[in-house]
Amino acid sequence: MSNLGTVWGYRRENGRVGIRNHVVILPLDDLSNSACEKVAYSVKGCKAIPHAYGRLQFGKDLELFFRTLIGTGANPNVAAVVVIGIEPEWTNTIVEGIAETGKPVVGFSIERYGDFKTVEMASRKAYEFMQWASEQRREEADLKEIWVSTKCGESDTTSGLASNPTVGNVFDRLVAAGATCSFGETSEITGGEEVCKQRAATVEAGEEFMRIFNAYQAMIERYKTDDLSGSQPTKGNIRGGLTTIEEKALGNLQKIGKTCRYVGCLDKAESPKGPGLWFMDTSSAAAEAVTLWAAAGFVAHLFPTGQGNIVGNPIEPVIKLSANPLTVKTMAEHIDYDCSAILKGEMTLDESGEGLLEILKRTCNGRLTATELLGHEEFVLTKLYESA
Repeated sequence: MSNLGTVWGYRRENGRVGIRNHVVILPLDDLSNSACEKVAYSVKGCKAIPHAYGRLQFGKDLELFFRTLIGTGANPNVAAVVVIGIEPEWTNTIVEGIAETGKPVVGFSIERYGDFKTVEMASRKAYEFMQWASEQRREEADLKEIWVSTKCGESDTTSGLASNPTVGNVFDRLVAAGATCSFGETSEITGGEEVCKQRAATVEAGEEFMRIFNAYQAMIERYKTDDLSGSQPTKGNIRGGLTTIEEKALGNLQKIGKTCRYVGCLDKAESPKGPGLWFMDTSSAAAEAVTLWAAAGFVAHLFPTGQGNIVGNPIEPVIKLSANPLTVKTMAEHIDYDCSAILKGEMTLDESGEGLLEILKRTCNGRLTATELLGHEEFVLTKLYESA
């Protein structure tokens, strides 16, 4: 057992530990959203995850699409999956990928059956899966078995001063105990890329980060107009006092703490190959990024916010923290952890880290986050380029 103690989670067939027990009705494509939602309406307790992704993907975009959908169903927070698609071949690709975890999964295609028959067949299977999942019981697990990701959103001056360092304090503890953690937001490291490179555990990991970062910069150069003003930093960032992307980047990097060294880099929605801190190449768009981490197998997400980002995820609970007294007051229903006392000189960073770690443990043990209670289940697939 690590010195961080234990939590209560669901031990899955492949040995991973989840903190939720969802039965997911997963559409292969946007055409199948309606059928999935009808199943979720008929069988209470299961969760449909509609998305706006169409069809005709190819190349790297198709690989990412498959990896994200398979990873979503394979996430340890999911007990069982019903996949519905318009045609059988790609539907079966998703089913077979999820089945590698050993969890219950089945697929249905709408072609040659229509909505009525497909929804009936899928509903009967969802009914069976829900009853089975309802009898699963939590068991004790070491906290280091809980994979934790992080990003920040609607950052302001309080983010880099207090809420981001609070996450960094927790990451230092988790990684030292042997946990698996991840950070990303490639675009929001602009101006701090050399600092990030130096935080790599090996020369190879640092060079791989720079390759990813430079590819992003090349893409911006190809497509930008005059500049990224209004996008990076966002209007919310500017309102909160972050006038340049460099200011934002240096505050952003506070989330990886003082002692953490990332051991490698991950492609979008790619699962880590072992414990430690990992960099993932993600968009800075909140819903897209958290979707990618959930698809990579992360089961809890720490999300510092300054001005008040309200994003959630249907699979991975998002724990919101803020050090902005105004945000904590005016958007209280969105905040799980108030660390504004740091800025008032009433709480140390270590004390704040202890408090956030306790919220993480309580969330693992079943406490619902603000995003879960408010129904924020943003699920946004990353699209690399136009479909055929």
